[in-house]
Amino acid sequence: MAGEYSGKEYTADGITVLFDGTRCRHFAECVKGLPAVFNTKERPWIQPAEGDPQAVAEVVERCPSGALRYVLASGQSEVPPVPTSITAVPGGPLLIRGDLLLTLTGSDAPSHEIRMAACTCGSSANTPFCDGACTRH
Repeated sequence: MAGEYSGKEYTADGITVLFDGTRCRHFAECVKGLPAVFNTKERPWIQPAEGDPQAVAEVVERCPSGALRYVLASGQSEVPPVPTSITAVPGGPLLIRGDLLLTLTGSDAPSHEIRMAACTCGSSANTPFCDGACTRH
């Protein structure tokens, strides 16, 4: 739901990584970028202590869906890119990066986003975020 960021926190010295599985579209940028930190064969699958905090932050920023976020111990977090970019995935979501403010009809609280995979089929149960419903139909 826009306005909320739910999920799990994984903390190590220097960084906290947040993961919202409802937004993950399995592009695997994290796994390809730092397999020692993002290892789907381990539990927990995110182990930020296995990487340099700055390197972990750089890989988190590659996540096109926004399922991963981070906060460095200094309080620093991701800075939105300028200009905003939109990439259409054939048969899939729109990948959007920028300084995004989402407000849903009937919602009192807008959501600040930097990266998201926006649903284009209208079938997502997690609107406006893609949940892969288009691939199930």
